[in-house]
Amino acid sequence: MKYSLGVDIGGTKCAVVLGKGTLDCIDDFIIDKIAFPTCVSRGWQQVVAEIIAKADELLCRNNVENSQLVGVGVSCGGPLDSKKGVINCPPNLPDWDNVPIVKLLSEHFGVRCVLHNDANACAVAEWRFGAGRGYNNVVFLTFGTGMGAGLILDGRLYSGTNDGAGEVGHVRLSDDGPVGYGKAGSFEGFCSGGGIRNLAILMGEKWLENGGKSTLFESDCDLESLTAKAVAEAMYKGDEFALAVYEKCAEKLGLGLSVIIDILNPEAIVIGSIFERNQDFFVPKIKAVIDREALSCNSSVCEILPAQLGDSIGDYASLGVLF
Repeated sequence: MKYSLGVDIGGTKCAVVLGKGTLDCIDDFIIDKIAFPTCVSRGWQQVVAEIIAKADELLCRNNVENSQLVGVGVSCGGPLDSKKGVINCPPNLPDWDNVPIVKLLSEHFGVRCVLHNDANACAVAEWRFGAGRGYNNVVFLTFGTGMGAGLILDGRLYSGTNDGAGEVGHVRLSDDGPVGYGKAGSFEGFCSGGGIRNLAILMGEKWLENGGKSTLFESDCDLESLTAKAVAEAMYKGDEFALAVYEKCAEKLGLGLSVIIDILNPEAIVIGSIFERNQDFFVPKIKAVIDREALSCNSSVCEILPAQLGDSIGDYASLGVLF
């Protein structure tokens, strides 16, 4: 029997995942995993050493030999060079400068190793195992801490000339607005966890100046302590200010989706995290914007879908890049 090995590298935690070695049957595809804190302060050499040690432990406890592996897949936040197999100082891994992760893992396990940034890897995961199954043209949007995209075009992952494809969060949707991805009024500024927080701060100042009230401001809590989750919880409790914040977010999400639909003409756009948890709120609002903004011949063939893999997406992402 053949197996696949996945490595999901994050600033807070890492995981090594054992999966099946073929996509013939994806039911119960993941066999076992080990997760552990990254502890970035100890340096990348020690983190990589633990990744290898945990992977060896995972294979041993499942009686899998290196010779039974079809390969090792690695998912990590960018910037990175997927062609050279090198990680280049992601913000959450500050000392990972020119780390040859593919070379290190392929030499240890004696098999091919594939590296992709986390947005691309998650796009592959949702396409192979989740909401994007059965489509040839799929866009995956993270809509979590940030707003990034992974592109599946004509049945293949498209990463661009230097892994820069899919940076939709940097697209400006307004001349001004909350800052995201270093740019005021960007897609990420309006549609991400940090963006919603920043949007609430900007709108909250004006709301209070105009005598508005909100349960979010009943305590002495500073505006700076707001979170996207807190705003969503207030919205579902009937808070008018929180509703106004999320309505603005939904409007900009619909606008961003319209741009993607008209440029890439996908069959499906799969959206994770915040959209996934609040889809009943977002769907009717974004569809109204898309009907207004996008070409009907394009929007009529594009489905907007919530991601299906949830908290397991990182596990599937690290494995999925192999197939």
